[in-house]
Amino acid sequence: MLKLKKYTKKIFASKSPQGKGKAFRAIRSQLEDLYRSGLKSAPPITVPLALISQIQRSGGSLLSQLFDGHPEIYAHPDELKIGYPEKYIWPKIDLKDSPENWFRILFEASVIKHFRKGYNKGHKSEKTFSFIFLVSLQEKIFFRYLDSLESVTLREIFNAYMSSYFGSWLNYHNIYGAKKFITGFTPRLSMSKENMEFFFKVYPDGRLISIIRDPRNWFPSAARHRSKEYSEYSDIRRAITQWNENALSMLKNKERYKHRVIIISFEDLIQNTEPVMRSLADFLNIEFGDILTVPTFNRFPMVANTSFRPEKAGSVDSSTLARYKTLTHEELDIIDKMTRANYQKVLNEAVRVE
Repeated sequence: MLKLKKYTKKIFASKSPQGKGKAFRAIRSQLEDLYRSGLKSAPPITVPLALISQIQRSGGSLLSQLFDGHPEIYAHPDELKIGYPEKYIWPKIDLKDSPENWFRILFEASVIKHFRKGYNKGHKSEKTFSFIFLVSLQEKIFFRYLDSLESVTLREIFNAYMSSYFGSWLNYHNIYGAKKFITGFTPRLSMSKENMEFFFKVYPDGRLISIIRDPRNWFPSAARHRSKEYSEYSDIRRAITQWNENALSMLKNKERYKHRVIIISFEDLIQNTEPVMRSLADFLNIEFGDILTVPTFNRFPMVANTSFRPEKAGSVDSSTLARYKTLTHEELDIIDKMTRANYQKVLNEAVRVE
């Protein structure tokens, strides 16, 4: 690679059209080799999805980062945006449709942004990571996977997509080895009964992980976040109504899908990271390792995606437990009266750790 780099630099410096032509041909040949290598090495991914989902600002990004480096996990690095027509809606795939349209529905445009600008998590994050992703290669892997099948099922379409996603992320450090799950975070998707029915139809062996956050700490984070999708949380009563809907959906999902659903406490995740992650490792039948206690992207330490000032990379941000201190007594009273009963019900269903 270094030899080719020096060679192309030398002939690009040449004023000769023949010299520049050689450079372009060398680069084109290198890209063709890269495509062939990518197509040859991309493993078929058929493991189920462990979906992380609940209302925003509840720790979904953090949990994704904690799963990131585990050798038995394919960890989706960003919010999983396969939803259609919105990311909060599980995609309804029609088997009579064309593979081109299946790909269009599932495709996540965020990979283009991350490829061009690098990957970072949160508007306050100063660290950007390389994200080498070839969309045209992803299309080839997707269609090749489907072409290899005698018949296509809903699950196989999603398998094709996951194979194409991770197979086209060329600098993904955890592509090989025996895996048991894909992990991916999509906020609010689990709040819809219909979404969950479609999710478990595609992934009957899938898992749902939901995080309940103390509403007194949740509201300041949600209200402070500057984004259009959080504008509905600027009014405290409207925001807490949404929080309650999220809490009730957790209880319903747990009742309907039983052992396939686990609820954890955000506060436990922060204060007792190792015991919580051990519980999740048991839930997913993966081996516990210290990597599950370190937030990373592609195995590089990450800072928290926070509405406040983030702590150092690779650490769990304990300051998130004191957000309630930014609220007035009146606001705290409103939250307590509106959420006390539902919060306790969800905590009763959550994993208990010491």
